[in-house]
Amino acid sequence: MPDPRKPFYLTTPIYYVNDAPHIGHAYTTVAADMVTRWHRQRQEPVWFLTGTDEHGQKVMRTAEANGVSPQAWADRLVEASWKPVLGVLDVRNDDFIRTTQDRHTTRVQTFIQDLHDKGEIYAGSYEGPYCVGCEEYKLPGDLVPGTGEYEGELVCALHGRPVEMLAEQNYFFKMSEYTQKLLDFYEANPTFVQPPSARNEVLAFVKQGLQDLSISRNTFDWGIPIPWDTTHVLYVWFDALLNYATAVGYGSDDPAERERFERTWPASVHLVGKDILRFHAVIWPAMLMAAGLPLPKQVFAHGWLLVGGEKMSKSKLTGIAPSQIIDHFGSDAFRYYFLRAIPFGQDGSFSWEDLSARYNAELANGFGNLASRVAAMVAKYFGGALPAAGEPGPGELALADVAAKAVADAEDAIDRMALHEVINAVWTIVEATNGYITEQAPWQVAKDPSEREGAAEREGAAERESSAGLPDAGAFRQGGRLATILVTSAEALRALAVLLNPVTPKAAAELWTLLGAQGPLGPLAEQQVSAAGVFGQLPAGTPITKGAALFPRLEDPQEPLT
Repeated sequence: MPDPRKPFYLTTPIYYVNDAPHIGHAYTTVAADMVTRWHRQRQEPVWFLTGTDEHGQKVMRTAEANGVSPQAWADRLVEASWKPVLGVLDVRNDDFIRTTQDRHTTRVQTFIQDLHDKGEIYAGSYEGPYCVGCEEYKLPGDLVPGTGEYEGELVCALHGRPVEMLAEQNYFFKMSEYTQKLLDFYEANPTFVQPPSARNEVLAFVKQGLQDLSISRNTFDWGIPIPWDTTHVLYVWFDALLNYATAVGYGSDDPAERERFERTWPASVHLVGKDILRFHAVIWPAMLMAAGLPLPKQVFAHGWLLVGGEKMSKSKLTGIAPSQIIDHFGSDAFRYYFLRAIPFGQDGSFSWEDLSARYNAELANGFGNLASRVAAMVAKYFGGALPAAGEPGPGELALADVAAKAVADAEDAIDRMALHEVINAVWTIVEATNGYITEQAPWQVAKDPSEREGAAEREGAAERESSAGLPDAGAFRQGGRLATILVTSAEALRALAVLLNPVTPKAAAELWTLLGAQGPLGPLAEQQVSAAGVFGQLPAGTPITKGAALFPRLEDPQEPLT
């Protein structure tokens, strides 16, 4: 039976298939994955959608340049590049929508016919500058003087390439009628567009007054035919935006699909790059208003990844394949770095050197070494079985307070989509636990005779150690100071496994295994995030195993990304 609660429904943009994915696409996708994994860790129902945008002039021209049909090109790219990269990134999406699928195309035609029947669409003509890269007619303010080979021409500010002057007979959506309706909606729903800088941009744009939108093309045929006039295909953005509704059942004749739409819609968050903000925060809500459908709860526009000061782009030869990074550092490090190093919502620069430095300092030496140290000491002093702790002292209580605050701060940050703040909050546990171990010095405590179980046991342990070359294990007092320190440290690691599962899922799973937590506590995915900071969950006797390093130290600090 489906969960009766409304799911947290998050979408990425659907990505153009004119080329293979680069780390800019991966950045959006892993951010979406972290957010949805966090909501799953809250034990909420979740629906996470991603996919590909396969219509439009840009895709058609790319296919022609490669000597294949647009459909063949899309099929090849989706199967060889776009779907596989989700596995490379450890992304746990629930659905993958393609705009060439029947479940999308037929439902889009249902939507556009409904708008036509309601009088929201009319025939007209349009002439203006068109950017094929953006798939958008440009306003004068969107163009800038070209440089280099394009000097003397006006170019798209985003792609840096000349626009084309197009004159077409088109169908138009009466978007101008939604100017005030949108402004009223933004005022009534102040968090609909986030972050605040994105909201301010959208408000300023809409306050200038909206123009009616050309929504069809008749100069090429790679698109969804307009149902009442098949000499036209639907404007690619009108087509693409509808994926968020068609994928969850809008327009279906199947009662189960219609029920799924009622249960899932509206989307909780549309996660987009800031370059496509206006499509999602202006055109999309106007479309939904015209159709009488509920609007999404939020459109969140993150910043760009910059390489050499420029936006990540295949057309500008600054696109870096995710595998170029993941093959060296691993998927967990990729996810951690881009989600923590760049304040989410702002632009951020990527460099191999910075990633390498953070990997070694924060992941290998900070987090990974912490897990290894605790496991090694439990093995050495207690034979690999978690001891029973004694009464907590000020140090233990302080560390538990750090964990509790980290959970509260992270929970607050995730709801604001401040993903870097989530990880910063969780990382206070890493730093505090390392500091706690240094301050408590369990290796010194182990030298205290009062920590031993008894003279006979000490002698027996010493004999075992000298004869077999084994550490002096099992001779330390349960409930003593040494036991308390190591149990407290293990509890901090347990909290980290739960809280970092959305960020570094492979390392979190390995840590859960190292802690032996599956037996007494159950699967990692079933741990409630709100309870992660409550110490005292691992019972005495839990087996602690020292496996391979969570993040092996990497000695190669640089790698050319060319």
